[in-house]
Amino acid sequence: MAAPLLEKLSESLGSPEPAVRLILSVLIGYVFALVYRWFLFYQPATVIHLFHICSGLSLAAFNFGSQLYHSATCVFVQFLMLRLMGRTVTAVLSSFTFQMLYLLSGYYYTATEEYDIKWTMPHCVLTLKLIGLAFDFYDGGKEPSKLNPEQKKGALASVPTLLEVFGFSYFYGGFLVGPQFTLRSYQSLVARELTDCPGKPPNSVIPALKRFALGFLCLAIYAIFSPSYPDNYFLTDEYEAQPFWYRCVFILLWGKVMLYKYVSCWVIAEGVCILAGLGYNGVVDGKHQWDACANMRVWLFETTPLFGGTIASFNINTNAWAARSVSNVTCDFPRVKSKWCPKSKKLMSYQ
Repeated sequence: MAAPLLEKLSESLGSPEPAVRLILSVLIGYVFALVYRWFLFYQPATVIHLFHICSGLSLAAFNFGSQLYHSATCVFVQFLMLRLMGRTVTAVLSSFTFQMLYLLSGYYYTATEEYDIKWTMPHCVLTLKLIGLAFDFYDGGKEPSKLNPEQKKGALASVPTLLEVFGFSYFYGGFLVGPQFTLRSYQSLVARELTDCPGKPPNSVIPALKRFALGFLCLAIYAIFSPSYPDNYFLTDEYEAQPFWYRCVFILLWGKVMLYKYVSCWVIAEGVCILAGLGYNGVVDGKHQWDACANMRVWLFETTPLFGGTIASFNINTNAWAARSVSNVTCDFPRVKSKWCPKSKKLMSYQ
């Protein structure tokens, strides 16, 4: 029954069915967040973990069918690595190697000539999340003085349980398109700590609706203008015959319109996290902040004249993940310097 309805909906919207399934799944996240707020907020942690696991798996099944086993396999293997290898560099390297090879193999065996929405899309988000989990668990065994502020926020004091790892991985607000967040943040959510009203559901409905409205606006811009900038136009003789300035302007406008496809998903998904409480980021200047899961600052991105402003406003959580992980590696491994040796005519390394 659902399949024919989705086919008709995708035809009326002029979008591929996988894309329609994806945006519907992101929107369903708001329903799951409301269920959590209204019925599960005061429930034990086990119940909340199971709800997040079941809701995330249902979204995976809705989009990718039986191929959800790819994500489940990687999550379970990651849990075993944490349990069996402990807080070791070997565990971190093994996690990075396994998760990256699994993702790259998925890209290789499912690659086509077009951009397809398939199980590898959310698996990219999951790969970073699980590798980050290994780093955070490793950080939990260090002296606090050796950790930077970001590492201290994510460091895990104890081994997470199987339910925690699966709930963290399949949380409906971040499973499909992100954002990245730490297991510590997820544990704080389950413990009812991410709220502006201690012990009560957060007053986050209005902030969530604002992000939803912005995301919907971005989605409308993409839906209205994308038919005027088709991808295959670049391969036509008509485009080749256009003046150079026209082709440059067309590429610029095409890139801007195509970007809103991703921006809309990020901003709408951020609204889900805010509604659930995961987006709570403390108090600044007497005002409660809801930007802990912000992956895109749209206004700053569109108006900044600086390259640094672009970095600060685009793919924010992924950039933070990379910065935290890279600093982790450079702190744990000695820096290697080099100098030129005139006799051997080689670069000689030393610490």
